[in-house]
Amino acid sequence: MKQATRRKFLPGLLAPAALLGQAAKKLPDMTYNVGEAKETKETFGVHRVYFDGPTDQLKLMVSGSVTLNPGATPHPPHQHEEEEFLLVTEGTGIIGLKGKDKKVGPGSMMYCAANKSHDIRNTGKVPLTFFYYKWKA
Repeated sequence: MKQATRRKFLPGLLAPAALLGQAAKKLPDMTYNVGEAKETKETFGVHRVYFDGPTDQLKLMVSGSVTLNPGATPHPPHQHEEEEFLLVTEGTGIIGLKGKDKKVGPGSMMYCAANKSHDIRNTGKVPLTFFYYKWKA
């Protein structure tokens, strides 16, 4: 059975132009404040996308943050073609990586290679915020 992809569960990441073979504009040199990111309210919390597009060296670079409500997850375990870093900045939870769970909190960081199963769950009583960085060379 094919794993679901993050794009299915995080609408802000649906079909970037770079993956559709369309000419996408290169990411601008920018600094965004939290209120300037593209924000989507989801059933699991709030999703913000800061950057989504090609760079001088990458076909695709996507970065954003998710604030998960207590007890929430943005999606079941999934995998995708991009490599990914994930940094927890607030709250506590569990990151599943290749079928193994690890308790995480502020300052915890995950790296996941392409096509490896991973997920994150808020197991605390307060919101959990994480930032993610995904790319495709």
